[in-house]
Amino acid sequence: MKHKVNDARPHILALANQKGGVGKTTTAINLAAGLAELGKRVLLVDIDPQGNTSTGLGVRPDARKKTSYDLIVDSIGLQDVVIPTDIDGVSVIPANADLSSADLDIVSNEKRSYLLHDALHRPEMAGFGFDYVLIDCPPALSLLTINALVACDSVLVPLQCEFFALEGLSQLMLTIRDVRRSANPGLRIEGVVLTMHDKRNKLTAQVEADARANMGELVLKTTIPRNVRISEAPSHALSVLSYDTLSKGAVAYRELAREIADRRKTPELSEA
Repeated sequence: MKHKVNDARPHILALANQKGGVGKTTTAINLAAGLAELGKRVLLVDIDPQGNTSTGLGVRPDARKKTSYDLIVDSIGLQDVVIPTDIDGVSVIPANADLSSADLDIVSNEKRSYLLHDALHRPEMAGFGFDYVLIDCPPALSLLTINALVACDSVLVPLQCEFFALEGLSQLMLTIRDVRRSANPGLRIEGVVLTMHDKRNKLTAQVEADARANMGELVLKTTIPRNVRISEAPSHALSVLSYDTLSKGAVAYRELAREIADRRKTPELSEA
């Protein structure tokens, strides 16, 4: 399939939080779907060994002939690893359990932190016409996550509205600053998106208040509600936008996609 060439390089956005269960993969899938509804072409890069993004997009394990492991470790061509999904405008580089050994397999490589960067900045990327590349990181500050931070333009941090939510976030922010100083001076925080938000819950209100007090405008206006449709959608290999298009979850992810897209039109928040 031929794609329109996008003269501008795609914006590369990593979704990262070393804490698991915060809605990172769910946000990656549904943000991609929301951006696609806005007419954007999106590539999702799954670098989580669990491969949940790939599964949630309907990519069966036996269909993952080549994966992000092959892209990062063996430097195979993008054309050999990018596959379309059932969401119009969204493609994926899938992942599987091979990634579990990736840190060990690349640790002796002198360019070990730049492998994903080099893969995603190849000239052939322009031929796909992507507007956004979303990287779903593993729930750890591993070498794979460092690769994502070096490769990306900005980081979106999903933050669960629960007790201890802000604990550990400081370590991620320090890691981002270290990468900015050493390997990726242009790295920015795209924002922090509050997930599993329940307006009826006093704890949610407290977490949101603390987050906004501590991080100010870095906390996005859009919040993602605790919504059963969001939880159900992956089991049907659908985004919530397709699974229940009028649900609160679908509405919220559309709002998030618009907020992210609008931020490309204005100067980025540069300090974190």
